[in-house]
Amino acid sequence: MQALIQAAALAPALVPGSIPSPSWSGFDIPLPWGSLRIHAYALCILAGIVVGLWLTSVRWAKRGAPEGSVWDIVIWAIPFGIIGGRLYHVVSSPDAYFGPGFDGTGDLSLIPQIQRGGLGIWGAVVLGAVGAWIGCRRSGVKLSAFVDAAAPGLLLAQALGRWGNYFNQELFGGPTTLPWGLQIDANNPNFPAGLPADTLFHPTFLYESLWNVAGVLILLALDRRFHFRRSRLFWLYAMYYTLGRVWIELLRIDDAEQINILGITTRLNVWTSIFVFLAALLAFLLLGLKGRPEPDTVYLPGREPAEAALPGAAADDAQEVRDPDTVVSDSDSRGNLPDNQSGSRHASDSTEEPAAAPAGSKPGTDATASGTSGSTATGPASEAGASK
Repeated sequence: MQALIQAAALAPALVPGSIPSPSWSGFDIPLPWGSLRIHAYALCILAGIVVGLWLTSVRWAKRGAPEGSVWDIVIWAIPFGIIGGRLYHVVSSPDAYFGPGFDGTGDLSLIPQIQRGGLGIWGAVVLGAVGAWIGCRRSGVKLSAFVDAAAPGLLLAQALGRWGNYFNQELFGGPTTLPWGLQIDANNPNFPAGLPADTLFHPTFLYESLWNVAGVLILLALDRRFHFRRSRLFWLYAMYYTLGRVWIELLRIDDAEQINILGITTRLNVWTSIFVFLAALLAFLLLGLKGRPEPDTVYLPGREPAEAALPGAAADDAQEVRDPDTVVSDSDSRGNLPDNQSGSRHASDSTEEPAAAPAGSKPGTDATASGTSGSTATGPASEAGASK
């Protein structure tokens, strides 16, 4: 009992009162001409891509997709997605690149430096979908089938990629006194001016990461239950993600483009999330009216593998082979076959009238000779028929 009391007294001290700021944000690889900086942010993005691709490839293979086609698609989708994500970030947070109010005081050279952070998910999804469409067309598969297979993997990739914001100490929320508040180094450029150095902030990166992991489990469970097709699972992903993004985005205090709509001024990402949610809901409902595709295949029309068309082709070939046989009468065929038991022709031949014997011949001798000749002639034919 005494040990339990002591353990209970020490428990509060063992529970961390905050999330500490990261002690590092990357490492250097020495090279003959200097060093190569590997940023933790890039490693998080890379880890998300690897895990997301793994889940997507497993689901894609279960749909009966051609082997290796997932790599033919993502080799287009990933570069397009990174470019689109960066462009959206630059548009939604332009001050660092163009200056406040586009006064020209920004630094345009920062735009391609994605290792510093800054990828907008909406730009990544839109341009990434364009790249995926190119890859799908080249592989002969449907984009709608691929995005359904990729939706949970995409959400999982986002869950891991968000940890890059932690290592960069960026995109955190407002001050908080919650025990899981996030520490930010006071000398970090992202630390809000005028606040005490020990201020804790909402760890919005953690909120979104946990939200996304829960979404992966929900999407997998719903897809197993309802077997969504026609990109409906992808639109479910869009609805789920935007639903969480709205409240998480409202917690953030980083600089962002403010948009006024109907007298309400808020962050561009909030309005984008709302519009995407409504569009995804409409698409999900309209696609549900069409039912399941027939046939349920991942292939584009006319791009099915040869094996899929083989049974029908074999049946047509067999029909073409059988048709000429119908020209020959069955009775004619049986009439030409010998009677294996007696060595003579079929009984149908016995109904024919015997030919008249040549003049001057003995009837008995001629009949015997004729029968012997017929038996000798049909013997080899009988053996040939048995060997077929």
